[in-house]
Amino acid sequence: MTETVFTNARLVLENEVRTGALVLRDGRIAEIGDTTRTGIDCDGDLIAPGLIELHTDNLERHIQPRPGVDWPHSAAIVAHDAELAGTGITTVFDALRVGSIGNSTYLRYARDLATEIMGARPHLRINHLIHLRAEVCSETLAEELDEFGPEDGIGIVSLMDHTPGQRQFRDMEKFAQYSMGKRGMSREAFEAHCANLSRLRVLHGDAHEAATVAAANRWGAVLASHDDTTRDHVATSAAYGIRLAEFPTTLEAAEANRAAGIRNIMGAPNLIRGGSHSGNIAARDLAEAGLLDIVSSDYVPAALLTSAVFLGGLWGDLARGFATVTATPAAATGLADRGRLAPGLRADLIRLAMPGTQPFLRETWVGGRRVA
Repeated sequence: MTETVFTNARLVLENEVRTGALVLRDGRIAEIGDTTRTGIDCDGDLIAPGLIELHTDNLERHIQPRPGVDWPHSAAIVAHDAELAGTGITTVFDALRVGSIGNSTYLRYARDLATEIMGARPHLRINHLIHLRAEVCSETLAEELDEFGPEDGIGIVSLMDHTPGQRQFRDMEKFAQYSMGKRGMSREAFEAHCANLSRLRVLHGDAHEAATVAAANRWGAVLASHDDTTRDHVATSAAYGIRLAEFPTTLEAAEANRAAGIRNIMGAPNLIRGGSHSGNIAARDLAEAGLLDIVSSDYVPAALLTSAVFLGGLWGDLARGFATVTATPAAATGLADRGRLAPGLRADLIRLAMPGTQPFLRETWVGGRRVA
């Protein structure tokens, strides 16, 4: 039997923060007790559940650290894993794009990379699950989906429709700024890219949406929408059985999601920066309206912990802030064994100091073992 005891800690429980002791035994949380226990003196540090990340393409940054550079995938996976552990994330859904366009930067890679991630799992620090981002405006989405099956344990499938001039990039100048900056496109190449995406949406969009919904249902994966903007978008999502909305772009869509029983996810960079880089609604506006359910680090892993503390201050309720990155994402994806400090659950947790409003991560534990 392996036992670890934390004492004199401020425990971030589901509905409160309470001083006490936490006992880990054989990879699980065994007891939540008082401070009279003997063990590791946390000196008033916070202990919270490990963070759960539903949508990050951070791995792609490690695989392609510079334009045109394809870094060895095994090394990239290890570096990505260590980075997430060092920011307090203990479960991640690695977002992999399915749906490619020939003669472009949108080449197919998801099947091979998913296989590499699954093969590396026994050697990684944290829990890695798969999130497939299904690009409707593509040539190969249906056949790429067919490369996966129930045995892959796909956790989330999100419908991505990047038709120019709608959803995330209604503002075409923002889309130009993003594409030309990130992809190094000329204005002429950008305009050709937009025309091609619009053409692919007309040719394949409806069939690709249907194939994605069918695949998610076949695998038992959670189906998510992306960049909902209008009530019509939300009505379509509800008809598909979607219960998770990533990055709604307007108050109208966020309100419609709430009315339909669909949880709203917003990006931590949007929350911390005070606005969307695409010119869409600010995550803080949704938080203040009571419409923000889950936070995703998106492209800045370290922003997830900062967001939990930020929301705790905004709402005057630290436990509620942490729930957006722990209990709620766990519940939304059917992970009943984690996301809370409660007896019987996995011992995935973080220890942090917070002398002011900035959290300082001290330790990350996964399955009762310290990994960072």
